[in-house]
Amino acid sequence: MTPNVHRIAMWSGPRNISTALMRAWENRPDTMVHDEPFYAYYLKETGIPHPGAEEIMATYPTNPNRVMNQLLGAVPEGITIYYQKHMCHHIPRGTDMFWTRHVTNCFLIRHPAHVITSLAKVIGTPTLQQTGFLDQYFYFLFLKGYTDDFIPVIDAADVLADPRRILSMLCDVIGVPFDESMLSWPAGPRDSDGIWAPYWYKSVEQSTGFLPPSDPEPVPSELQPLVDQCITGYEKMLEHALR
Repeated sequence: MTPNVHRIAMWSGPRNISTALMRAWENRPDTMVHDEPFYAYYLKETGIPHPGAEEIMATYPTNPNRVMNQLLGAVPEGITIYYQKHMCHHIPRGTDMFWTRHVTNCFLIRHPAHVITSLAKVIGTPTLQQTGFLDQYFYFLFLKGYTDDFIPVIDAADVLADPRRILSMLCDVIGVPFDESMLSWPAGPRDSDGIWAPYWYKSVEQSTGFLPPSDPEPVPSELQPLVDQCITGYEKMLEHALR
C-alpha cells in the first residue's frame, strides 16, 4: 500500500445522501474518491435486474479480489485521502473482509422512511435486502469486532441540518483536518461517478451543496411493513451517531 494515505471506507445504503457526501470529499484537493466499487460484483452474484446492470458488469470488476486490490492499491501523487463509498448490501456475507483492517471504517445512516420511499421510485417495490438496512447493521457489528476500532456513525438528517459541525466532528475522530471545501461543490456530473449515474444521480448532479433536511414523504401503505422491518436496526445504529 502507498504509505501516508488515509483510506476511508464509508458504509451506507441506497438513497442516503451518500453521493452528496462523496462530492463533499472529492471537492477537497487532497482526496480521490471511489464510487461503489463492489456494485458489479453484487449484480453478478445476485442477478438483480438493476438499471444498466449488463453495462455495469461489463465495465467494472466482478471479482471481489480485484476490487480489494484496488482499494488497497496505489493512489496518484499528491493524494493523501482515498475516500471509498460503499453500499453494505453489495458485499455478500462471507466475503473476505481482510482489507477493512487497513482502512478507516465509517457509517452513514438514514431513516428508513426516507430511504424506502425514494428507492421505490427507481426500482419499484424494494425487497428487505435491497434496502441495505440489515446488511448495514450486520457489518457495523462485524467490523466493530473484526477491526477492534472505534467506528464513527453519522446520520443523514444531522449532516443536512448542520454539515459543517457534523463533518468537522467526523474529520476530528478519524484524524484528518476538516476542509471548508467540503461544504460546497460545482454542479454537474463527475468522471469519478459510476456509469449508473444517469439512473441514480440526477438530483445530486444539480446540487452545489447539502440541502436542508426535509420531512419524509408519506409512506405508501404497501411500503410501511418494510419500513417497520428496517427501523430497529436504524435506531440501534442511531445510538452511536456523532452529535
